[in-house]
Amino acid sequence: MDYKDYIAEIQDFPIDGVLFRDITPIMQNGKAFRAACNEMVEFAKKVNADVIVGPESRGFIFGCPVAYELEIGFVPIRKPGKLPRATESIEYDLEYGTNELHIHADAIKKGQRVLIIDDLLATGGTVKGTIDLVEKLGGEVVGCNFLIELADLKGRDLLDNYEVNSLIIYQ
Repeated sequence: MDYKDYIAEIQDFPIDGVLFRDITPIMQNGKAFRAACNEMVEFAKKVNADVIVGPESRGFIFGCPVAYELEIGFVPIRKPGKLPRATESIEYDLEYGTNELHIHADAIKKGQRVLIIDDLLATGGTVKGTIDLVEKLGGEVVGCNFLIELADLKGRDLLDNYEVNSLIIYQ
């Protein structure tokens, strides 16, 4: 299936000069969404994941169905103030400032094989922050799985030590 057929391109969103790739059409098409999730399931099986971790919020969209299909757990990575129990956090740099990610302190067990799933790999900041949180808790990141990769932004360069799978790659 050519998933690019289910990605809407919106010029000048959210600001002038940006080409935004909207994933909602793939989610609205049951067959396309299922096929994408199934490909992510196969990658999760290949890396023998024990648990899926997904950053807020679109990582939830793809990570939860994969975890469900494999009958393994899903761990959300959230913005500050969104998790009710004790958390670990990390602050990381963006092009235009900083961001902060949180995970429940007891969410990952030492030695657990973790697959990170998100909708987009761009500059790599969010996924690298997620990796750092997982490893801080003693998890082993066995792979990173994305619906879309924007190759020109070179986010993959931050993931040299990890197996990366992207269903759609835009050069």
